[in-house]
Amino acid sequence: MPPCAQAWSFRGGRDSLASHHGQYVLNRAFGDLYDSAFVLTQPDAAAPRAVNVAELADALLRYDVVFFGEFHGHPAVHLQQMKLLRALYERDPKLVLSLEQFERDTQPVLDDYLAGRIGERTLIDKGRAWDNYPTSYRPLLTFARQHDLPVIAAEAPTWTIVCIGQQGAAVLDQFTPEERGWVAKDLHLDNGKYREKFQQFESGSATHGGGGSNSPEAHAKSERSFTAQVARDDTMAESIFLAHQKYPGRRILHLNGNFHSAAFLGVVERLRLRDPKLKIAVIDPVEVEDPKAPAFDEQQRRDGTALLLVYPSPPEFAEGEDPGDFIRSIMAKRKANPCKYEPPSAGSGDNALVVHHDLTAHLDPVTPVPTRKALIDSLD
Repeated sequence: MPPCAQAWSFRGGRDSLASHHGQYVLNRAFGDLYDSAFVLTQPDAAAPRAVNVAELADALLRYDVVFFGEFHGHPAVHLQQMKLLRALYERDPKLVLSLEQFERDTQPVLDDYLAGRIGERTLIDKGRAWDNYPTSYRPLLTFARQHDLPVIAAEAPTWTIVCIGQQGAAVLDQFTPEERGWVAKDLHLDNGKYREKFQQFESGSATHGGGGSNSPEAHAKSERSFTAQVARDDTMAESIFLAHQKYPGRRILHLNGNFHSAAFLGVVERLRLRDPKLKIAVIDPVEVEDPKAPAFDEQQRRDGTALLLVYPSPPEFAEGEDPGDFIRSIMAKRKANPCKYEPPSAGSGDNALVVHHDLTAHLDPVTPVPTRKALIDSLD
């Protein structure tokens, strides 16, 4: 613990930050996995400041779209998402909730649930709700249903992303008109920071392209993998853009895995391409290294309009533990969403890494590199 942090005491007062050796350190420890703290990053060169959820909601009223990045299974993140939704609604009831966690073709099911025409069991089954829906997203949808808030199923269907990961964007030409409408019309595959970030993530290395093969086959696979990722990002961006047109004047709160929006990349930059006039805020979660002295650095500060500092998650595996059963379970879920247009001759060796929610739930910036590499290698 930094010496200055040891000297602090927290007597029921408000959160605050102190600068210490290139880091911003919170004035209190985190007590458990539900404990967290919001920070406004103050990109105008003023010092970042800790805020409560009410102060954050006040600050976000100047934005048209608010991205709340998440670690999909972190309890503090989901708790604060619910608190923020409620706080924003109290200040301006004209809200729209947009979710990565439901896919575009399930929008009619989602609408039926919000209108009371079906129950939650049907929503979970026919809406293909994520496994953690009851603990993580049920509170949000219950609130939206109670207060007549539109909810957008923003993500592309998983099987369509599997198709793109296996065959590239050309497979979209085989889709029926209805199926083609479930994936963004325009995909933005330009080189840039997001491509570099994805390639680093894919390789499991801190160095661009580290550990990967330079063969033409490996390059083609990597390109298909990035195209599949971009299809997800562009589809969510298009979904938000269309929702903004459908509900003019209403603020949109969008939830997605933080990889999709951190540092204003991914979905955020693709939404800006569709409407440069939108005022967009990003909330990015940070798992602190030491819960006794929660801190973040200058690089992390630039990842969002606000940060949510959270208690670190327990290690997924002990040192030396074999993650094989876990990897096989992830692969089984992936195989449950096959591409209906997959060429009959295609084998597992032709598949690119397909990054969908079953995988990104465990492949995020805090995933240990050996686990990340093992998962990626299992897709080769």
